[in-house]
Amino acid sequence: MIIDIHGHYTTAPKALEAWRNAQIAGIKDPALKPRAADLKISDDEIRETIEANQLAKMRERGSDLTIFSPRASFMAHHIGDFEVSSTWAAICNELCYRVSTLFPDSFIPAAMLPQSPGVDPASCIPELVKCVEQFGNVALNLNPDPSGGHWTSPPLTDRHWYPLYEKMVEYDIPAMVHVSTSCNACFHTTGAHYINADTTAVMQLIQGDLFKDFPTLKFIVPHGGGAAPYHWGRYRGLAQELKKPLLADHLLNNVFFDTCVYHQPGIDLLTKVIPVKNILFASEMIGAVRGIDPETGNSFDDTKRYIEASTQLSAAEKHAIYEGNARRVYPRLDAALKQKGL
Repeated sequence: MIIDIHGHYTTAPKALEAWRNAQIAGIKDPALKPRAADLKISDDEIRETIEANQLAKMRERGSDLTIFSPRASFMAHHIGDFEVSSTWAAICNELCYRVSTLFPDSFIPAAMLPQSPGVDPASCIPELVKCVEQFGNVALNLNPDPSGGHWTSPPLTDRHWYPLYEKMVEYDIPAMVHVSTSCNACFHTTGAHYINADTTAVMQLIQGDLFKDFPTLKFIVPHGGGAAPYHWGRYRGLAQELKKPLLADHLLNNVFFDTCVYHQPGIDLLTKVIPVKNILFASEMIGAVRGIDPETGNSFDDTKRYIEASTQLSAAEKHAIYEGNARRVYPRLDAALKQKGL
């Protein structure tokens, strides 16, 4: 199977955005605040948005299953308070669950958390429990910066996050470390803030000793790991100066990178620097980069082409990137597939 571990519902019906805009307006004027029940999206509307977009591209490009979560830039945890985030997360997670029930062979859900700046991450646990136990979610997205580009939260290694990590370990469920919209004009959301956050997460994990406390905790750092693979020598050297173990032991039993890197030289570097066992196939298609690469004539985010064109990966290594690693890193995904005889 070709499993894409990084998909977002970026094509949700327009009614979702209209409801969100009303919710945001209701922060200042409670008279404008909508109820969750006011949002009406039919199964046919969901089918239309998926069949014409994500599913069509999956069939065209040859991928089989996508781990599907709410649109990352829509999480916007910096807007409103915990109640606002909680209501919004519940709505978005239910939509992704509905996608997975309408297209069970093609999509399986991952959860958005109702994070809010300054709020204890333990407040997210009820939504995570619901998503895992009722919706069959196999992963979650963890925003290390709910402030939207101002970085007011403690590092990922801080005990601030431990209640959430304890639940992740209990469920044996990994987290993709994924920020949301930047509200800091210095950082373009997808071109700077996302890549900054990926790189920052790697360095935070190098500086700390989180995995001594949580040896089975798993993180996926998306977008190819930000700048980390390109500067792997820098991070190896910094770890050495910090008197940390070799990164193979300190980081790579718990941290994984996806293939959302949108050109062949980038994928070749990733697969040369990072062990294949730590690389998982992903495209984030219909995401940040949707255009055609004029140098190749193909879509930038058709990442399967880069894996196929690699001359340094064996057939067994490509299989690991496409399927084997995902089944190992996402045990609940593996269990769900085995239930189907896959």
